[in-house]
Amino acid sequence: MSKTIYGKEKTTEKIAQIVAQTETSDKKIFPILKPASWVGLKAGALNSELIGATETNDLEVVIGYGIDTPDNFVFLTQDHLKTMDADQIAKEAFENLENYETEFEFSGALQNKALTSSGNDFSSERILSKNHMMKAHQMLEADELLVSIPRRSCMMVISKDADEELLNTFIFLHKHTWSDDSYGNAPIANILFLVKDGVIVGHGALGE
Repeated sequence: MSKTIYGKEKTTEKIAQIVAQTETSDKKIFPILKPASWVGLKAGALNSELIGATETNDLEVVIGYGIDTPDNFVFLTQDHLKTMDADQIAKEAFENLENYETEFEFSGALQNKALTSSGNDFSSERILSKNHMMKAHQMLEADELLVSIPRRSCMMVISKDADEELLNTFIFLHKHTWSDDSYGNAPIANILFLVKDGVIVGHGALGE
């Protein structure tokens, strides 16, 4: 996965501004997962590609970048590159994500053979943290993981080698969350990610 931010990169002496903006806890830059249909892309939001389109598959998930303020999440745009450095933005964002603490819990609904890590602002984005996903490998004693992040603040993880009945329940819960907008969590993707050695190595669409 490339962390290069799309857009014209402009390194200026004002790089100190980005440091100042991230010195306080309420103004840290974070990566945030978005679908290809995200309106912010047309508005010039900075982004890097997580899952790109292919000739046979138009699925796409992108990573946006923004500042977490007390009132809302302000996405960075191409205009911010006039006073910020693109590489520094990515560095700050992923460091902040790595330091954002979230924990896994065993899921009773899945016979304690799967994990959930949900309810926090950046729970879904923690799939980008190798250290976090390595914990899932260890807890499930699994070499390969299937990870569900259908909406913001949601994550479920199961061993790729789980039995068919359990996998079907896992997929059912994923699809239910994907279609349930009652909590107002923004959608990310109706797909499952394949994780190995703590990093995303593949993905598969689940359809409607």
